Amino acid sequence: MTFIQFLITGLRLGSVYALIALGYTMVYGIIKLINFAHGDFIMVGGYSLFFTIPIMMNVGIPGWLAVVPAIVVCACVGMLVELLAYRPVRKTGNNLTCLITAIAMSFVLENLAQAIPAIGPDPKVPYTLFAKTISVGGVAISHATIITVAVSAVIMAALYFFTQKSRIGCAMRCVSEDKEAATLMGINVNHTIIVTFGIGAGLAAVAALMYIAQYPKVFTTMGATLGIYAFVAAVLGGIGSLPGAVLGGLLIGIVQSGANTYISSSMSDTFVYLILIIVLMIRPAGILGKNVGEKV
Repeated sequence: MTFIQFLITGLRLGSVYALIALGYTMVYGIIKLINFAHGDFIMVGGYSLFFTIPIMMNVGIPGWLAVVPAIVVCACVGMLVELLAYRPVRKTGNNLTCLITAIAMSFVLENLAQAIPAIGPDPKVPYTLFAKTISVGGVAISHATIITVAVSAVIMAALYFFTQKSRIGCAMRCVSEDKEAATLMGINVNHTIIVTFGIGAGLAAVAALMYIAQYPKVFTTMGATLGIYAFVAAVLGGIGSLPGAVLGGLLIGIVQSGANTYISSSMSDTFVYLILIIVLMIRPAGILGKNVGEKV
C-alpha cells in the first residue's frame, strides 16, 4: 500500500512538473533560450487564481473555471516578456545576453509582484479545490490527484497533436529547425515565437491550478523552485523534446516521492540531481534527446 501511495503521489507531482517542463522545452526548441522566467509565470497564474476563484464562486460559477482568465493573464504576460525583453536581445545573437536577460526577468516579475499592495511578500491561502478523497483497494486517492493526472495527460496529448498537425504547429517546427529557411518559406518567425511563449505561459497557468489544488498556498517566489524542478525534468528527458519533457517530469516526481517516503524528505533533491548527473553522463542530450552534429 505504501508503494502504491508513493507512486500515486509521484505521478501527481510529476504531472505538474511535466506541464511546466513543456513550456520550457517549447521555448528552447524554437529559439534555443532557457527561459528562467517561466517559473514565475506559475506565480502569475497562482495569484490570478487566488483573486478570481472567489469572484467565480460568488456568482455561482465553479471555482476551477478561474483557470480560464488565469490562462489569458499568463499568456499575455508571457508574450509581453518576449516582446519587451527577449526580442530586442535576440537580435544581438548573443546567447549569454539572452540567458542573463531571462534570469533578470525572473527577478523583475517576483519583485513587481511584491510591490503590488494587494499581493505583497506574505503568502496567500487560496480557496481549496477538489478537496474530496476516494478509497480504491484501501488506497486513498484525492480528487486533486485524479484531476491533475487526467488533465495533464489530455493537455500533453493535445499539445503533441497541435504541434504535429496544425498550421502554427508546423510553423513552430520549421522555425525550430531553421529560422532563415522558415523566413524564406514565408513563415512569420516573430509571430511564431510570440505564440509559442503565449502557449507555454498558458500551460503554466494550468500547472498553477493543479499545484494549488494540492498545496493551497501562493507566494511570490513559488515559481523559482517549481521552475528549477521543471528545468531539470526538461533536461533529463531531452530539452527540446515534448515527450522528453513529459517523461522527465514524471521521473522527477516519482523520484522525489520515493525519496520522501523511503529515505528522507531532506534528501529528495539530492537524488533528483544525482539521477540527472548520471543520465547526462550516459546520454548528454537527455533520455529522449538527439545528439546534433555540428559542422566545422
